[in-house]
Amino acid sequence: MVEEFYSIQGEGFHTGKAAYFIRVGGCDIGCSWCDTKLSWDPSVHPVVPVEQIVARAVSYPARAVVVTGGEPLMADLEYLTGLLKEKGMETFLETSGAYPLTGMWDWICLSPKKNAPPQQDFYARADELKVIIFEEDDFRWADAQAEKVHGRCRLFLQPEWSRREEMMPGIIARVKDHPRWSISLQLHKYMRIP
Repeated sequence: MVEEFYSIQGEGFHTGKAAYFIRVGGCDIGCSWCDTKLSWDPSVHPVVPVEQIVARAVSYPARAVVVTGGEPLMADLEYLTGLLKEKGMETFLETSGAYPLTGMWDWICLSPKKNAPPQQDFYARADELKVIIFEEDDFRWADAQAEKVHGRCRLFLQPEWSRREEMMPGIIARVKDHPRWSISLQLHKYMRIP
């Protein structure tokens, strides 16, 4: 376990909602712009009993839990989400989709990466498609990914944080020309909250 904390969802469809965040250690996707590289090596993070994680999550007022990483699906999440559901918690997943889906989820945010594309079944399961825009070619990648998801899936373009000023004009123009897309910002960073 890399970290757990109670905060406000800062990006995507659920922006602004209170949630308990569980950041699972381990990721071999290797995005150069990753803002949580500390999560990549699971061996440097302590193993925490699932029951302890769930007890902390349910001690907060919000009934939503966001499981993220790293790449959380490198771990089997069945037991964790099963206990959370028993306690009446909503479970939200943020994943690249590169690994098989485990766990019980109320919301799946698919954030596909070019160097490790999602497994096919994620396109039918994703509630939200969030594509990080780091360079111009990422718009092409975003369009290709959007063609694969179902019609109810929410579509978001999000500037990579370190290049947000450079990429934002292109994102704004793209959303204005293709209004099926919306813009996601990492508002938690603007608000300086974890």
